[in-house]
Amino acid sequence: MSHRDKIKELIDKRAEAKLGGGQKRIDSQHAKGKLTARERIALLLDDGSFEEYDMFVTHHTTDFGLDKQKYLSDGVITGHGTIDGRLVYVFFQDFTVFGGSLSEAYAAKICKIMDQALKVGAPVIGINDSGGARIQEGVKSLAGYAEIFQRNIMASGVIPQISAILGPCAGGAVYSPALTDFILMADKTSYMFVTGPKVSKTVTGEDITEEELGGAKVHATKSGVAHFVAQNEEESTLLIRKLMSYLPQNNLEDPPITPCTDPIDRIDDALNEIIPESPNLPYDVKDIIYTIVDDHEFLEIHRQYARNIVVGFAKFNGMPVGIVANQPSFLAGVLDIDASRKAARFVRFCDSFNLPIITLVDVPGFLPGSAQEYGGIILHGAKLLFAYGEATVPKITIILRKAYGGAYDVMSSKHLRGDVNYSWPMGEIAVMGPKGAIEVLHFKELRAIADDEEREKFITEKEEEYRTKFANPYEAAQYGYIDDVIEPRNTRFRIIKALKTLATKKDYNPPKKHSNIPL
Repeated sequence: MSHRDKIKELIDKRAEAKLGGGQKRIDSQHAKGKLTARERIALLLDDGSFEEYDMFVTHHTTDFGLDKQKYLSDGVITGHGTIDGRLVYVFFQDFTVFGGSLSEAYAAKICKIMDQALKVGAPVIGINDSGGARIQEGVKSLAGYAEIFQRNIMASGVIPQISAILGPCAGGAVYSPALTDFILMADKTSYMFVTGPKVSKTVTGEDITEEELGGAKVHATKSGVAHFVAQNEEESTLLIRKLMSYLPQNNLEDPPITPCTDPIDRIDDALNEIIPESPNLPYDVKDIIYTIVDDHEFLEIHRQYARNIVVGFAKFNGMPVGIVANQPSFLAGVLDIDASRKAARFVRFCDSFNLPIITLVDVPGFLPGSAQEYGGIILHGAKLLFAYGEATVPKITIILRKAYGGAYDVMSSKHLRGDVNYSWPMGEIAVMGPKGAIEVLHFKELRAIADDEEREKFITEKEEEYRTKFANPYEAAQYGYIDDVIEPRNTRFRIIKALKTLATKKDYNPPKKHSNIPL
């Protein structure tokens, strides 16, 4: 064969590989409202940046007639490219080849790019669209999954890992995304579950659809498995690219600082009036977040899950940060099991990747009741406490209004190595709210008052006394637990100054194999 023939053979093989499972299956993918793996690559990565690995890999199975069905790339496209000029490693599962099912060779391709990403210190983005393990390969396929899981675990906290679920993801396949930092799902075209509707029906008698069991909305609102829900594939791509703009390449690098044209000393007079006069009235903490951050841009994470706490990324003077904020407009901003889990995972991610944590506090306490206690609120609340106490990145806390009980301690207090702790003048720092406190402090007096009107008058007077003492931040400030009481309209400037001061912060945890976080 001449050189010219060999070059033609290469070109033909490349064309064959790029067709995946063939035009008919590509058309079927489009009919479901889904893009092909190669179309997704073109959308996600910078133009012309993709370098493909292992295009000519095929499976090695001869059983069940598979020796007569071989496709180049074997159902997954792997390689590296750039997002806004920054290196990322990627794998895109190709549903047109064997329904995207995973084989031993397919798993080896994914493991190869994960190993290389870990060596060079670059993020890994996985696009999942697969029918699961390739049944014809038996235990070799299961072994392939476990090899990927092990790499997810080794990479955790070292390089960012992002998973997009843009089709089916079931059985053992769900555990690789679950081990990554962020999961994004596409509404109506993706689902995740360990066991599907048919098995559920057989075992439990439950009659349920794929969408009801593991659709994007279920995982975004009920389970908290999905961090983002995209309405279509184009939006999913934009979300991944936006998320990447806040993250460093690895745990040894700082997040990318970008030029900022938003004045650092911008005064926001509206903040002075945003807290209602009545301590029991709600407001939307996101109004505060959007006001103080650069260009009013905030990328919220877990937007539909545990809405009593808000987490997400923003920038201050071009520096990426993580924000955690109690949300008074939902369940009064109380901490419960879901909110504690959500915030703890986010705080640990920020600490892993050198993102300062800004905490905005307005919390009346932990949610009471048997459902929470039986569900383990003690352990789950301890997760958030542990996450803040363990974190060594710069931690800046602003008490906006209420900071009651153990929830005051948990929300990045000075006692958990908070670096800069401010309060607005409306800050109320106390063991509990006035009503509960009066019932405890004046139990005997209240019992002795028979007249209802007189009892109500007594309670009102004592509540006012209690508020005078604790409905201000100065009691905490006199002990140094609050570094300063700041005017709300200056919050942006004070945070930026604190971040600049803390840029060289060094804090260390004792040497250990790893901590034993209350799981």
